[in-house]
Amino acid sequence: MKIAIRYYSKTGNTEKLAEAIGEAIGVAPKTIDEPLNEDVDILFLGNSVYNAGADSKVKEFLKNIDVNVGSIVNVSSAALIESTYKQIKKEAEKCGLNMDDREFHCRGQFKFVHRGHPNEEDINEAVNFAKSIVR
Repeated sequence: MKIAIRYYSKTGNTEKLAEAIGEAIGVAPKTIDEPLNEDVDILFLGNSVYNAGADSKVKEFLKNIDVNVGSIVNVSSAALIESTYKQIKKEAEKCGLNMDDREFHCRGQFKFVHRGHPNEEDINEAVNFAKSIVR
């Protein structure tokens, strides 16, 4: 099974999740600045909520995917909003990409809100989630 991890992180929260998932499943995480260059069965897409939505750079990354992707697994963090899943799914479907129904989401620190998140418990949950996906 071919797996890729791409992420976008302004504050480092989503990067922490991507790094932990990558280490756990043996896949090097890369930023969305590096496009997919081969077909993948699973794409873990790490992203966060900025200004109440998924960042335009993530949407642009999805639009520029020109390889086959079996399914996208959403991994997100946010201080206030519950998840980016619906927004990412909407963008993925516009691009003809399939979204997995499962996702991982945790709180992320933003200024003084949810200090210390993602914390060790959040990281462990992300790792366990990713392992359950690739089994």
